[in-house]
Amino acid sequence: MEYAQTAFQGEEVADKATLVDTVLARRRDSPQSVTFRRRGTNGWTDVTAHTFADDVDAVAKGLIASGIDIGDRVALLSSTRYEWTLLDYALWRVGAVTVAIYETSSPDQVRFILDNSGTRMMIIETPALRDLHTGAITSVASVTETLVIDAPDPAQSAVALLTEQGRDVGDEQLEQRLSNTVADSPATLIYTSGTTGTPKGVELTHRNLLTECRCVEETLDTVMVEGESTLLFLPLAHVFARTVQVGCVEGGIVLGHTNDLASLLPDLAQFRPSYLLSVPRVFEKVYNSATQRAEDDGKGAIFDRASDTAIEYSRALESGTIGFGLRARHALFDRLVYRKLRSVLGGRCTSAISGGAPLGERLGHFFRGIGVPIYEGYGLTETAAAVTVNSEVAQRIGSVGRPVDGAAVRIDDDGEIIVNGPMVFGGYWRNNEATREALQDGWFRTGDIGKLDDDGFLWITGRKKELIVTAGGKNVAPAPLEDSIRAHPLVSQCLVVGDNRPFVAALITLDAEALPGWLGRHGRAEQTPAALVTDDPDLRAEIDTAIAEANAAVSHAEAIKRYTILPEDFTLERGHMTPTLKLRRMAIHQDFARAIDGLYH
Repeated sequence: MEYAQTAFQGEEVADKATLVDTVLARRRDSPQSVTFRRRGTNGWTDVTAHTFADDVDAVAKGLIASGIDIGDRVALLSSTRYEWTLLDYALWRVGAVTVAIYETSSPDQVRFILDNSGTRMMIIETPALRDLHTGAITSVASVTETLVIDAPDPAQSAVALLTEQGRDVGDEQLEQRLSNTVADSPATLIYTSGTTGTPKGVELTHRNLLTECRCVEETLDTVMVEGESTLLFLPLAHVFARTVQVGCVEGGIVLGHTNDLASLLPDLAQFRPSYLLSVPRVFEKVYNSATQRAEDDGKGAIFDRASDTAIEYSRALESGTIGFGLRARHALFDRLVYRKLRSVLGGRCTSAISGGAPLGERLGHFFRGIGVPIYEGYGLTETAAAVTVNSEVAQRIGSVGRPVDGAAVRIDDDGEIIVNGPMVFGGYWRNNEATREALQDGWFRTGDIGKLDDDGFLWITGRKKELIVTAGGKNVAPAPLEDSIRAHPLVSQCLVVGDNRPFVAALITLDAEALPGWLGRHGRAEQTPAALVTDDPDLRAEIDTAIAEANAAVSHAEAIKRYTILPEDFTLERGHMTPTLKLRRMAIHQDFARAIDGLYH
């Protein structure tokens, strides 16, 4: 089955278009318009279009003075911050290619990416990160210079040094670089997270990113409105955040950056974004934290009723019929509960966009019911982010939406989702074999399993490489089970296992923020470590409920028969999760092999 939106309604990307064109146009046409808000010691400061473009030019001249040529790769290893965006656009200004690296990457990963990409210059966030990766950097012969964003002496920071080095470079050199950069020039290399196998460098062009932003803006025209604002906290090394960055610049949306998730809620309260962009785990944490706070305050029953009402209200919106009683209850809980939840997001947030992993119907209906609809989309690094998305005019909660303008989606005979469109990449960097496997007749094989309904909405049902095949030959998609179990406030993570085993089982970890409150309410010391309560009968009764709810949605053969509660959580630092909080299944299977074996003995 195929569903397409091949007739793009927006402006086509011209062959000479580049990602910096809009930056230069805004400096010329609306120099005092606010492009960014930058966090400082005294709150958030506006950055105008004129200031940003001037800073881009100044840094770009420094790159030219440093010998960076058109097509050269420059690695950027940093958390999400204003300087990342500034450096990104400065590199594009001179026709260079940004090699995006997560600040959480290991030295081995950094060494592989630098060597595979042939990086010329390394720009790294802090002296501590530079010291951590010195061995990796010095082992790669192509890297000739390393700069630090947060140098102890501000005059020695990457931005300051490049600005100083470029003082004698004329504007005509910048214009010459721009004239020699075209839409099909490479803009960035983003390496796949490597949940399985060796990371591959996805080469995205100026055209890929520009088309993606224009297609999504056309689809989400009621959300992505000029003059609105959003606070970006996802890692900019990931394609989702990167496309958000470009989309905000292209659409005139004010962008802020933060890299401190611990202070995310205070930042949201101060910044007051118009809409949010996030991965599902953040929405899960907002919901679960609110649930636990209500329990701790003795208002758990009220919150449960409010949650049920929000979900019922959202489902009624979908059916088009809202009874008087439901409307009254919803209005009551809006005053008592929903308004407070919206204030946690800054008070101005009217919608959100979710990607990177399945959101799940429960969260989708809850947030729409409290007045913050989440428009879930679907895409991969290879598609420059979203290739399908829900929207205000076409939303089906639980699905990942319909193809954006210009894109087409097809379900292959084995259920694999394959996609086509101008946002789809042209190939992996220096990896022809992987490119031939992934791209066939212009169609990208996503590796995900799904279905299209009669109205063109795409539903993700699993991932080919993650499908569990039990010893009895039953195919089991782990994601729906894991999503359901993580809905329980006490659960942090869940990994479903059972490949070549007699039945399906699960590893479960506890939420460190939710556990103390639960312990206190059940007469235990709140400081009790998770390792000492994994066999607590009351706690296991709670988890039993989550397992039963998950099992109710699948067949007996797919149901979880046993589980174990681990004494520790899966962590990004130990390599159990990607920077966008996806599980690295291979690493978890290796580190917890004994626990998995114990489920079958």
